[in-house]
Amino acid sequence: MAYLNACHFSNKPTSHLTKQILRLSSLNLKLIQGFACLALVLFSSQAPAAEFNAIDTAKSKINFTSKLMGSTISGSFDQFGGVVNFNPDNPEKAKADIWIALASFNAGGDELRDEAQGKEWFNSKIFPRAQFVSETIKKLGANKLEIKGKLTIKNKTLPLTMMAEYQAQGKQMIFDGSFELMRLSYDLGAGAWADTKSVANEVPVKVHLVLNPK
Repeated sequence: MAYLNACHFSNKPTSHLTKQILRLSSLNLKLIQGFACLALVLFSSQAPAAEFNAIDTAKSKINFTSKLMGSTISGSFDQFGGVVNFNPDNPEKAKADIWIALASFNAGGDELRDEAQGKEWFNSKIFPRAQFVSETIKKLGANKLEIKGKLTIKNKTLPLTMMAEYQAQGKQMIFDGSFELMRLSYDLGAGAWADTKSVANEVPVKVHLVLNPK
C-alpha cells in the first residue's frame, strides 16, 4: 500500500506537467494560426499590378526638333496609335506596336508642311504610315528601360534604340522616351534636301505616352 501510495503521489506532478505541455502546445498552435491568418490578409491585400494597354492619345505626344538652314524648328505628329502591353511588375515583357500618320506632320507653316508630304520627304500618299515594333526591353534601373525594335518609314525597316522612363500617375502609366532619327537612312530629304548643311541629318524625337489600365 505504501508503495502504491508513493506511486500515486509521484504521478501527480507528471499529470500536471502533461497538462502544462498540452496548454503550451495549444497556445503555440493558436499563435501559429494567428500569424498564418495575418500573413494571408497581408498578402491577399497586395493585388497584382494592373496591366496597361490602351494609349490615351488625347494626352500623349510625339515631338521632334530639327536644324533647318541653321535654325531649330520644333514639330509634332498629331495622329498616332497602336497597341502597348505593359505590366510594371515585369517591364521586360512589355510589347509595343505603334503607328504614326505621316500626313499629320506639323511644323513650320503651310509651305513646309506641304513640302514634307512630297516625294522627296515622306511621300505620304504612297507611304501613309511609319511604324515602330519593339523586340527586346532591358531594365536599366529604377523605372528606366532600354527599348530596342524596328522602325519602318517609306518601306525601309531599320533597328532603333529608345531610352525610356516610366512612372505611375493616378490610375495611368506615363512613359517618356527619346531617340535620334537619322533621316537620310530613310530617304527623308532627297535631292537638294540631302545636304546636311541645309537640314541636319540627326532628328531628336521625344515620345510621351499616357497609358490606361486594361
